[in-house]
Formats: sequence, structure tokens, C-alpha cells
Amino acid sequence: DTAIVNVFPAAAITKGLDGREMTEFGLLREAGAVAFTDGRQTISSALVMRRALTYARDFGATIVHETQDADLGSSGVMNEGLYASWLGLSGIPREAEAIPLERDLALARLTRGSYHAAKISTAMAASAVTRAKADGATVTSGAAIHNLSLNENDVGEYRTFFRLTPPLRAEEDRLAMIEAVRDGTIDIIVSSHDPQDVDTKRLPFADAAAGAIGLETLLGAALRLYHNGDVPLLRLIETLSTAPAKLFGLPGGTLKPGAVADLALVDLDEPWIVSESGIRSRSKNTCFEGARLQGKVLQTLVAGRTVFSA
Repeated sequence: DTAIVNVFPAAAITKGLDGREMTEFGLLREAGAVAFTDGRQTISSALVMRRALTYARDFGATIVHETQDADLGSSGVMNEGLYASWLGLSGIPREAEAIPLERDLALARLTRGSYHAAKISTAMAASAVTRAKADGATVTSGAAIHNLSLNENDVGEYRTFFRLTPPLRAEEDRLAMIEAVRDGTIDIIVSSHDPQDVDTKRLPFADAAAGAIGLETLLGAALRLYHNGDVPLLRLIETLSTAPAKLFGLPGGTLKPGAVADLALVDLDEPWIVSESGIRSRSKNTCFEGARLQGKVLQTLVAGRTVFSA
């Protein structure tokens, strides 16, 4: 009740996020859950996922699932490839994302349930989503801004702020993801805001916690795609506002007369440099420290009331 912005909760698919026993979808939907997800945890049971998609369909909700095969990817800490080998780090192959995703997409077709592939990061995953959409499945997908802006080379020499989930991929994957945003395969771009305590990052790369903050840099980093000529401005705005609102049945995301006045006034061209001292978040684990970005929020309104002014 004290928040100055609206927060819409997503409920767990399974109790304790253990991938086995499903939660009470009906009660959670009535309580305000806009979707169902097990967060970073990938549900290994095809039967549980089938049931989840069926129940979500019956309650008019969407299953949001981040896929990483536990056997293929649990021991990895960055993208599998030559760079990981050079650093002596265990890798996460693209197939770790693609294999459970292909299963989920098949189940979405089978159940006619609404499925959102969360934070895809590879060309293989984007191709799978494209095929599922062409087959008529009720499928959407999202990508983290980090995977659209950075690649595995940004890990440098064991820079732990760049240990992420999903990991930063090869440049060809990043370019494929941008193309997927442009052609509509990827519906939304997310901040993947994942604060970590500094002590969990000041460790050897393989031991450091995965994750980076992303809320404060989402707009500036996303606008790079526009300023570089990669994604049209209106398409970019759609992925950050209209599409998420439509996907989760939220008010807002539109400038139609009579719609809720949740608005942001943006200067598309104002340059700024990301610095730790300028980050408002309690956690400072950003991948964009020192980056020169272009585009800032000048004013934010929620229900017509100004809640932020630069």
C-alpha cells in the first residue's frame, strides 16, 4: 500500500518452487496473481508442465517459464564455447535452454494453454518460438536487456558482475535476438532486475552469485537498439509497455482516451554515464558501470499523479 508504483504479483506454479506439487491456481488467481511462474527454477516434469498449462488455460492465465535443463546446465557458469574454455570456466550450452523450451512449446500446442518463454537468449530458442507461433500456439517470449546489449566477451577476465542467468551468449546469438525483437518473435524486453549483495559478487567467478540490477538502465540500454538503427522506436516502445500490459492483462500500456494515466515522459537523446554513485538501488551490481547511454526518464506519472521528476 505504500509503493508509489503498481506492483502486479505472479504466483508460483509449484509449492516451494520444487517442480512437483502444483499450487492452488484458482485461489491465487482470485487473490490477484496475473501469471504463474517458478522463477529461475525450470520444471523438469513434462506432466507437471502439462497440468500447469491446462489449469492456467482454464483460469485465463499465462505460464511464464525460464528454461535451463538441469543436467546440461547446472554446473555451468557462462556460455559454452571457446571463450569459456580460454577462461577455464564450465559452460552452459545453448541446448540447455532449447531442449526444455521445445518440450514446453509442444505442450502449449497440446493443451492450448498460454505460454510465455521467459528470458530466451539463443538463436535456437528464437527459432523454436517462431515455429510455435507459426503453428498457431498461444506463445509469447521475452528477452533480458543484457542479452540484447552484451555478449560473452564482456565477461572479460572473470568480471563477476557479468555472471548472469541466462548467461551472456555469443555475438551471433545477440544479433539473432535483436532480429527476433524486430520481427516480433520476441514480444517483450525485460530488465531482469536481480540485485545481489556485493559480498556475493566479490568471489571467484564460478562461486559468485548470478544476476545484475537492471531497472535503472533498462530504458537507456534499450534505446541503444534504436539509436544504432537496430530496432524502430515504436517497436521498442511496444516491447516495453503495450505488449507487457496486453500479455498479462494489465491496465495501462496505452494512450487511448479514458485509459489509466500511467505515463513516462522521456528525453530520447539526453546522454548520461552510468555510475555507482548515481544508482538509487541498494545493490550496485550493474553490468553497465561506466557505460555511456542516451535517453532518460524525465517524469513518471502513476494514475495521473507525478511520482518521479528528474
